[in-house]
Amino acid sequence: MELSHKVNHCKECVYRSWAFKNLSAEELKKINSKKVEKFFRKGEKICLEGDEISSFMYLQNGLVKLYKTEVNTKEHIISIAKPRDFIGLLSIFSNKNHIYSITALEDSIVCFVDLSVIRDFIKTNGIFALDFFEKISSVSDSVIKTRIDINTRQLRGRIAYILLFFSKHIYDSSKFNLPISRKEVAELIDMSTENVIRVLSEFRKDKLIQIEGKNIEIVDIKKLERIYEFG
Repeated sequence: MELSHKVNHCKECVYRSWAFKNLSAEELKKINSKKVEKFFRKGEKICLEGDEISSFMYLQNGLVKLYKTEVNTKEHIISIAKPRDFIGLLSIFSNKNHIYSITALEDSIVCFVDLSVIRDFIKTNGIFALDFFEKISSVSDSVIKTRIDINTRQLRGRIAYILLFFSKHIYDSSKFNLPISRKEVAELIDMSTENVIRVLSEFRKDKLIQIEGKNIEIVDIKKLERIYEFG
């Protein structure tokens, strides 16, 4: 499979994260020699829960979901990552094995960097270390905030949250193709698939949104924001 954007050197990468801005030319060269770019089709698994952690993963392009599989094989989505996000950070230093799985929701490009290189930079480059751990803290805060936002709301507020999340934070548009199924929405907000379908239908009847398959348009964002705020 071909990459949609081939990167020859990290310093030329259009997807380069702010966390790498304080690396020297020599350090970037070292990363470049220890990285592998991989293309994943929609639905392909990037890593599985229990796999050994050997690489730092950076999402160049696409969209992925992070999730845990329960004993009854039910999936519980932890978060959704967008381009320029680090994926796998929540367990990169605290565990030897991944504590969750990652799957592509859209065609995606992931950059894998040998974890030993990142460890070396943390030991020798204090500014990079601060940037890196700031990012880890930010990711943790985001996951906690998302769970609080979801768990403190009723069903309508949870559905409103999901629609606003994709509209504002992922696609920056009132029109978008919902990249997850109704079942996955239910897994993300801890509700049944039937309830998700019912509320989406109610939102459509109330003229808050328009739905055609996975294509969604938010028609009345102010009302949807109020439902989220007070839901």
